[in-house]
Amino acid sequence: MGVAGTDFAKEASDIILMDDNFSSIVKAVVWGRNVYDSIAKFLQFQLTVNVVAVSLAFLGACAIADTPLKAVQMMWVNLLQDALASLSLATELPTEEVLRRKPYSRHQSIVSSTMLSNILLHSTYQLAVLLYFLFAGDRFFDIDSGRDFDMRGIPTQHFTFIFNVLAVMTLFNEFNCRKLNGALNVFSGIRTSRIFLAIWISSFFLQIIIVQFGGYAFFTKALSLEQWLWCLLFGVGELVFAQLLVLTRLVFAYWRRQGCFKEVSIPHSHDNAVFQDSSIEDEHHTRISYVNLSDQNVNSTDA
Repeated sequence: MGVAGTDFAKEASDIILMDDNFSSIVKAVVWGRNVYDSIAKFLQFQLTVNVVAVSLAFLGACAIADTPLKAVQMMWVNLLQDALASLSLATELPTEEVLRRKPYSRHQSIVSSTMLSNILLHSTYQLAVLLYFLFAGDRFFDIDSGRDFDMRGIPTQHFTFIFNVLAVMTLFNEFNCRKLNGALNVFSGIRTSRIFLAIWISSFFLQIIIVQFGGYAFFTKALSLEQWLWCLLFGVGELVFAQLLVLTRLVFAYWRRQGCFKEVSIPHSHDNAVFQDSSIEDEHHTRISYVNLSDQNVNSTDA
């Protein structure tokens, strides 16, 4: 206790309650877990955008000797993912959900296996969309191709669409990054995240202004309503794709529990025993749970 405790108790303790209130421990745990989760959310979001943007620039340079994303557009994407996204994802208030999960190990990597799979799979989805429109977008919309040498140095709807669909998919992926542990409802608690909503809406309107009125400054050409609807469709596709990934993991986990593993327990009759949990797998991949029993002599004396 920070107020009622003695100096000797304070020196010997690991945690000092400055206000002598045990609820402060709960608050410290909640905010500590929230800070950790906020960093993990931002890393998942940033690494996804970095993988997509760098891969698109590299593949574009190799395939058409030009990059569909210009330098000023890359700067806007970096601003969108670094400054604005960090503010929106790091300013969300903690919820009771952070207390329902088990604590992370001190030796565990901040980029978990679930996060890594999300980064790779979402990057694959976005790259598939971008590469398709890079090589077939001009025929899809019946517009001038940005791949033509004669169109170099001139803003085209073709490359503007690629830039816009990347930004829109990135914005919608922010909702997916709000949940790290496989939650189906990525909009849970969105009403209390006013800063997140304000930054997300502002970023979306700034994207509209840049695309429609950016011109040579941002190397963009105004898109039609149909092209904007396609961008929104692929942006919403990010949400649908995330739900499919979560459902797939849930089904696979249920299948593993119910279909592949069978729990077998060995009863025991020893009253005084030390239990050591172990598990082995037989040649049929059936998991058998057992305990090692070691008797101990307990000497008791009357007080």
